[in-house]
Amino acid sequence: MSLSNIDIKKILIEKALFIVLLLILGLLIIIEPKFFSLIVFRDILMQSSTRIIIALGCMFILIVAGADLSGGRVVGLAAVIAGSLAQSDTFYNKFFPNLPQLPVIIPVLIALAAGLLFGLINGLIVAKLEVPPFIATLGVALAVYGFNCLYFNLPPNNSQPLGGFTKSFSALGGGTSFGIPNIMIIAGLCLIIVYIFQKKTCLGKELFAVGGNCEAARVSGINVDKILILAYSLAGTLYALGGVLESARTGSATSTYGAGYEMDAIASCVVGGCSLSGGVGSVPGLLVGVLIFNVISYGLTFIGISPYWQNVFKGIIIVGAVAIDVRKYKKSK
Repeated sequence: MSLSNIDIKKILIEKALFIVLLLILGLLIIIEPKFFSLIVFRDILMQSSTRIIIALGCMFILIVAGADLSGGRVVGLAAVIAGSLAQSDTFYNKFFPNLPQLPVIIPVLIALAAGLLFGLINGLIVAKLEVPPFIATLGVALAVYGFNCLYFNLPPNNSQPLGGFTKSFSALGGGTSFGIPNIMIIAGLCLIIVYIFQKKTCLGKELFAVGGNCEAARVSGINVDKILILAYSLAGTLYALGGVLESARTGSATSTYGAGYEMDAIASCVVGGCSLSGGVGSVPGLLVGVLIFNVISYGLTFIGISPYWQNVFKGIIIVGAVAIDVRKYKKSK
């Protein structure tokens, strides 16, 4: 077999999912040419913004060869906490009737603190108690959802969907600055900050070292426990930010918000090049992964195909991406 044939085969294997998805995108445009428009592209970017932030958190976990099943529930908790504290004084069914209208920064910071707290708990359980990440984060996910439901069911709300947010809070998800949606600006800033953190800081490089070879990193003097705790704490904070923006974007919040978001985040990360074996992941790849999934989801809805098919496509994509990742890992060994 010639060298060129080998190179072509390698490219086809590594980029198989991207090629298939591009073909699907092309098919969507052929079926409905209106899909190829600036308005549709803007809508996709706005819907992708919260998913990008959540996926960034998930990427930190995958880089250190971990797993996190609590992401979606932390998103829901943050949405409910922020929503309950960001209601206007004039709203008839206020979560805290006697609470004065708060500056927008306060609900956001409290929600982020909650995400950081549960991320920290995840990290401590994994690093200090040495519980496998899958089990640790599953337990935390159940606890977070339980706390969220208890909080959401407090009187006088009694599990009624939250609404009536202040204009400043709603502007985070629906407002614009310089003609650009605020939610897209925030997502873009998160991408830039995480990219710089990974490429230009010692802690960022230590994350990759721990994920690539934990024992080697430990021997070289890296505090592995600290890095693991840092990864899960950063992830929890980013999940919470995604929850805050999701409630601001939709103008509502319930305890079921964020359900399944962690699966979408993992899928986006893997499709974007993150390895489940750890030590590999990039911001540009993650961005492409998130956009691909949202283009497919939006596109199927746009042309009138049942949304249930989205799960079929996602399942196929996830299995295919993991199969390719495993193949790459075996070759590297």
